[in-house]
Amino acid sequence: MVVANATADGGFDVLSTEKEMVRLGSGAGDMKLLTDDAIDRGVATLRRMAELADSMEAEVAAVATSAVREAENREVFLERVRAEAGLDVEVISGVEEARIIHLGVLQALPVYDQRLVLVDIGGGSTELLIGDGDAVLDARSTKLGAIRLTERFFRDPSPGTRDTADVVVTPERAQACRRYVRASLAPVVFELANHQPTIAVGSSGTVSTISAMAAAQRGETDPQINGSTFTRQELMHLADAVVACPDHKRHKLPGIDPRRHDLIVGGVLLLAEILQAFDLPSMTVSAYALREGTLFDRFAAGGLSSLRDLRRSNVARVTEQLDPDPRHARHITRLAEQLFVATKPLHNLGDAEQSLLEAAAMLHNVGLFINHAAHHKHSYYVIRHSEQLTGFSERELEVVANVARYHRKSHPKQRHEPFAALSPSDQATVRVLAGLLRIAIGLDRQHRQAVESVAVRIGAKKLTITPQGSGGQFELEAYSAANRAALLAKALDRRIVIEGA
Repeated sequence: MVVANATADGGFDVLSTEKEMVRLGSGAGDMKLLTDDAIDRGVATLRRMAELADSMEAEVAAVATSAVREAENREVFLERVRAEAGLDVEVISGVEEARIIHLGVLQALPVYDQRLVLVDIGGGSTELLIGDGDAVLDARSTKLGAIRLTERFFRDPSPGTRDTADVVVTPERAQACRRYVRASLAPVVFELANHQPTIAVGSSGTVSTISAMAAAQRGETDPQINGSTFTRQELMHLADAVVACPDHKRHKLPGIDPRRHDLIVGGVLLLAEILQAFDLPSMTVSAYALREGTLFDRFAAGGLSSLRDLRRSNVARVTEQLDPDPRHARHITRLAEQLFVATKPLHNLGDAEQSLLEAAAMLHNVGLFINHAAHHKHSYYVIRHSEQLTGFSERELEVVANVARYHRKSHPKQRHEPFAALSPSDQATVRVLAGLLRIAIGLDRQHRQAVESVAVRIGAKKLTITPQGSGGQFELEAYSAANRAALLAKALDRRIVIEGA
């Protein structure tokens, strides 16, 4: 955690920092489930941090990454955090994580005018990003992390409690780990190598520890982490030394963070393979990463408006690429937002939900890129798995994808797994937003933008929508909208009348 005051120039004055190694993914096999012990540790840590933030009257943004993102029981953890720590945690995608880390790095290092490859090694995943200035040219999230590799290759399989004492490193296990990392990285290297970065930047505790150990090898005392560098040759020597060190002595290696002595083997082998695969001669370390990037993204001067602009530009780009009629998408988005604002007294949703409606309306037809048949389902898949829709949390993307999925055909049902996985409040939001979107689409049934706006009257039992425009008659549009009104009628508990139908 970092607590800071935003400054007038868009920067921060850091007031307090806290760090605790919770290891949410530890002991969880391939990180499909969070263990009860890990959940207890995570909730207790977040509760303490929330109390400190509250004592400083700080507004809080909390984000979760791969361990929570991949866990099938993540809702158990998120609900406990909400109930016991009073925090709403946003689960972010790997590509979104990389984007936010990039923002943090740009605040820490003078690399704005260079094309960089960013490497952030976490417990369950490693994020790789190509950046140029503040632009993200490409990004990938890989299921390679210090905890994941340790669990897979170096945990002793004997029964009993998993703890730091049961890490066993042998040359054979290390070689197997190297081969696995090399094979996993191959497609990512192929996809990112053509960008030709001029500098490699590393962030995270693993990279900082490796830098401190490399500095100790050089005989440096009390090295500064931010802006420090180490060469690939130094890293290779360090990897050999870490593997060769007896397990019970690894915590005494010069420069090592003792809390990471069991994870350092997987971390150093992973980073060595990354530098080798990308043919990077050296790496520069950023002390800022996800938490500082989150601060800048959410709370810096212009942060929220910049985030909205980022979302809109990414949504517009995907729409232009995949929707055969983006003009129709833009028009029904305007109509849907007019309906949203006019019906606020009934649904009581706010600006956050309106921005999700805007995204879903723009993207509702991107599934046509795959096939017209069942394209609403294809739209869900495209939105949910696109690497271009940065700026949204995992939850937000799930809501957007569900709204787009229900823009036609069947109404949301509990037997539909993606919808059933949403929280009850998000399910209610999807019903309202999808209902509004259906009517907006009906009002442009012929894709000719004849209905320019809508007027809405709210009665005790009836909601009346009147299409407006310079063309005069909108019989087909009104008829189509009326045929699509049932979902919204049920969500708002009002009979809906489309004048002109």
